[in-house]
Amino acid sequence: MAKAVVIGAGLAGLTAAIRLGEVGFNVTLLAAGYGGLPLSPGTVDVFGYAPKQVADPLQAASEAPPPHPYAVIGAERLRSGLEWIANSLGPEFLVGAIDRNWLLPTAAGALRPTCLAPPSMAAGQGQVDAVIGFAQLKDFPAALVAGNLGARPVILDFPARDAEAECSSVVYARAFDDPGFRERFAAAARPLLRPGERVALPAVLGSRDTHPVREVSGLLQAEVFEVATVPPSVPGLRLNAALLARARAAGVRMVNGSRAVGFSVDKDRISAVEVAAAGSPEFLRADAFVLATGGFESQGLVMDSHGVISEPLFGLPVAAPQAAAFAADFWADHPLLRAGVRVDSELRPVDADAGPVHSNLRAVGGVIGGANRIRELSGDGIAIGSAWAAAESLRRMK
Repeated sequence: MAKAVVIGAGLAGLTAAIRLGEVGFNVTLLAAGYGGLPLSPGTVDVFGYAPKQVADPLQAASEAPPPHPYAVIGAERLRSGLEWIANSLGPEFLVGAIDRNWLLPTAAGALRPTCLAPPSMAAGQGQVDAVIGFAQLKDFPAALVAGNLGARPVILDFPARDAEAECSSVVYARAFDDPGFRERFAAAARPLLRPGERVALPAVLGSRDTHPVREVSGLLQAEVFEVATVPPSVPGLRLNAALLARARAAGVRMVNGSRAVGFSVDKDRISAVEVAAAGSPEFLRADAFVLATGGFESQGLVMDSHGVISEPLFGLPVAAPQAAAFAADFWADHPLLRAGVRVDSELRPVDADAGPVHSNLRAVGGVIGGANRIRELSGDGIAIGSAWAAAESLRRMK
């Protein structure tokens, strides 16, 4: 059986590892730590702004010009990847149409375009009547959310644990796993609502799945939906746990808390990656390797004091637009946010002459350059589409 090593356990790494396991690879997933999913709202953003708000994310992706990653991935492979992940996780975790964006409320009450979302958020489209918050949950400003959505705030003095003045969203989610807690909450909230209202709550209605949302809707006699809080995000944690479960089911071996620090080469192929370990170095040998270490936020890309950007593990060439390192519009569309590794149609990193650097290496997700994933809300689609395309490329090579 062919072996593959995937480096990085964010959305791109997990997607690539699961798909490679499904198509017959013996996969090792090497993770220095958690990926970014626990910090995410648990949705799948494909293309939100290009630069205006996007209604059809697949159409916008098909029109993205080079060097945007979508120009390499292509609309059909992006569609295949999105359909695959939605079907793999099922409607318990992701719902929506991949050719249409929803507008769902954020933790500030703004409306944010997204493509796929947890079913617990689906009712967030349209008029909202009330926003329930908890005095002890400081990470969800219910009054602000309600004001921006044109709804009325309902603030409950209802701690997740007795006598605690402040509780996190994760603590609340674990409390909502208990049917008794859900019943006590409903008894406190129901007198403040009118039957049939559409009611927003912070995304804390259960730590493992969204079954409690349906129960709470019945108890409140209202249409309840969740709004993601600031990190740590309960929907992001749910999605991360679901993907980890899929990885285990696909036979993926996970090596957590270990960082790849070097590699060895045999002609034009990588033969092994070196893993940091006490004592003598450890090497993971494989037939194929997938780099899914992300961008600057996860040190998949680094910049030194001279402004030189590099990919630190394999020393891959990085395309970086010339710009000052700091500028007033950094988060709007700073050129550095488009820096990254360039890849060919097989997702192989390429050099300045567009030739593959290593024939058995693929790069996926945020380490690929050419997109401002923050401004575009395109990072999830790039992660899934590139991981799917890379896995299919390696499948043909096997």
